[in-house]
Amino acid sequence: MAALPIILIVLAVLAIAVGVYLAHLAAKRRREVLAALAGELGWRFDPSRDRSHDDEYAHFEIFRHGHSRAAYNTLFGKLEIHRRTCTAKMGDFTYKITTSTGKSTQTRTYRFSYLIVHLPFAGVPDLLIRREGMFDKLAGVFGFDDIDFESAEFSKRFYVKSPDKRFAYDVIHPRMMEFLLAGEPPTVDIESGRCCLSDGRHRWSPEEFGATLSWVIEFFDRWPDHVTAELQSRG
Repeated sequence: MAALPIILIVLAVLAIAVGVYLAHLAAKRRREVLAALAGELGWRFDPSRDRSHDDEYAHFEIFRHGHSRAAYNTLFGKLEIHRRTCTAKMGDFTYKITTSTGKSTQTRTYRFSYLIVHLPFAGVPDLLIRREGMFDKLAGVFGFDDIDFESAEFSKRFYVKSPDKRFAYDVIHPRMMEFLLAGEPPTVDIESGRCCLSDGRHRWSPEEFGATLSWVIEFFDRWPDHVTAELQSRG
């Protein structure tokens, strides 16, 4: 009977070792596929950890959670947005949260993917577009409403916030509403002349990186010419 605990310990160690090895293979495969995607796009790929990312993009809340923050598996390149060339980057981001009960300490690691576009316009007002959640509905009860639109369906499904309501109404016109309602769009967060797409919770598959890239181009292509012309004149 004394041998049983030893066998269980050995099996547990083996299971952990196999798990670590499989995770290593999965991470290696992910780097290879993302590097290949960067090659197809004509972009640059850097798998190393960039711990300055969270400071450079500190205006986006999703990059300020926890500690040990770093971007990795990063793709850098250029996009054409509304007939204008701009820089973009996308990849994975990780952070850790440590909690303590007084008797024990536990650290959990979180990972998610993102796309950031440096907009080719000057003075773009901040704009947040995301799916509406339960807490948004509760906030509305206490008078903290988001921007409402003529489409009741769109206003019900999406939370929109901007310090410039006219800009929000100009960007989110009926055709844009149809585009957003047609699928499951990522959260769009425009701040300080940059646009970040991410839910801050999930890592994308390599295919989702390509799909998100295509989506953001379609999103900006639907901006009215008079909006982009006004923004361009500010520059």
